[in-house]
Amino acid sequence: MSFKIAFIGAGSIGFTRKLLSDILTVPEFHDIEVAFTDINPDNLRMVTTLCQRDIDENGLSIKIEATLDRRKAFENAKYVINCVRIGMLEAFATDIDIPLKYGVDQCVGDTLCIGGIMYGQRGVAAVLDFCKDIREVAAPGCIMLNYSNPNAMLTWACNKYGGVPTYGLCHGVQHGHEQIAKALGKEVKDVDIICAGLNHQTWYISVKTDGKERVEELRTLLPTIPDMQENENIRLDVLKNFGYYSTESNGHLSEYLSWYRTHPEEMKEWINLSVWIQGETGGYLRVCRESRNWFETDFPNWLKEPPFRYEPAFRSTEHGGYIIEALETGRTYRGHFNVMNNGTISNLPAECVVEVPCYADKNGISVPRVGDLPLGCAAICSQSVWVQKLAVEAAVHGDINLLYQAALMDPLTGAACTTTQIREMVDEMLAAGAQWLPQYAEEIPKAKKRLEENPPHYNPVTGIVQKKKTVKEMERQASKFRQLAAAAAKEDVK
Repeated sequence: MSFKIAFIGAGSIGFTRKLLSDILTVPEFHDIEVAFTDINPDNLRMVTTLCQRDIDENGLSIKIEATLDRRKAFENAKYVINCVRIGMLEAFATDIDIPLKYGVDQCVGDTLCIGGIMYGQRGVAAVLDFCKDIREVAAPGCIMLNYSNPNAMLTWACNKYGGVPTYGLCHGVQHGHEQIAKALGKEVKDVDIICAGLNHQTWYISVKTDGKERVEELRTLLPTIPDMQENENIRLDVLKNFGYYSTESNGHLSEYLSWYRTHPEEMKEWINLSVWIQGETGGYLRVCRESRNWFETDFPNWLKEPPFRYEPAFRSTEHGGYIIEALETGRTYRGHFNVMNNGTISNLPAECVVEVPCYADKNGISVPRVGDLPLGCAAICSQSVWVQKLAVEAAVHGDINLLYQAALMDPLTGAACTTTQIREMVDEMLAAGAQWLPQYAEEIPKAKKRLEENPPHYNPVTGIVQKKKTVKEMERQASKFRQLAAAAAKEDVK
């Protein structure tokens, strides 16, 4: 088979390299065309070097086309894989640091809460430009596979306004599936799940082994698993109160709800510092900064490591490669993808993006009807859907009033701030991110003027943080941090 795949944001070392390896593990794909594009020439060069070495060592004749010109990369592409971070870590820092001045404490800040809302404003503006290029220069019917966050917002914008069929992909469902299988004493392949909801707010509403429903057992079984009480205590608390296990780790889940990060005196009951994803304040930003510094220093050593082997045993559980394989070869793949709802989950709005079981094969991607979510799970998701819708429409139209409303309706932001503070915080974040927010060109000068005339009402919090590691400290455990850098670097690109 011969077709073209383009990666945008290809400078994400761990993610691009692994996903390309997954794709090239498929025997029929050994003659495809591959294009990488990124705005960072250094990252693009390093990732291309590593991936080309893997290709050569596996005996394939593919030559990666690496270019800073995304339209050139998109020319005649049948698939575009999006893994960009708009504004890189400089913009990401504003998503975390400015809200802290107003009392909003986030761990990740890339999906919901004020950080995710503002990240979405940058991302939607960019992906609609990508869609325009895809429509103009890519192969007819080109599909975009979106790995960038906020996944639901970007996928929503591309499908509603971009004119490009787009599927949002994430690995949260797979990780929870592994936990559940372990709790049941089974292999993952022997545990059939239905997970449904919103990206990063998805619920395991059916868990079967040998045709028997086991989901109710999880309520008593999961808390008995070693380390769960310490490291997944927020997920267990949500399970206790709402009856269903959620896909997301403590750090993610804590910032999508109003209960766990708004009482500083109680945060230590919910959050530990064993790993950043347990809920550390700004933990993901810290790890991404460390990983960027480490990768730039450690890159020569990556070239000394053995190349990736394109063999099934080394293939990851990321959906992207399996979807392309299914569409091209007809081998059926079942996974959980982010798609426009259109009645799939009947008690969420028809126009939203949901994460649900889907099937891919030669006929395309099929989305079975899930029906109603359990009422409590639907209530949590419904709150988030309206934040997402307000944020998407704000980003598309550059509407500051809708942007204010998205922030006001966000559970954690609204619990931490007054309405006045929220408007001031949005103004300050618009001003700080001006270079990445072209749709707000007329509003940003007004926001700056308001901030000058009326000093903001700050209510700063420090949260729970770890000390940032230096490159020298990371060198002492080189193999560990090389692995962490590979995992985190997917978010460290435009």
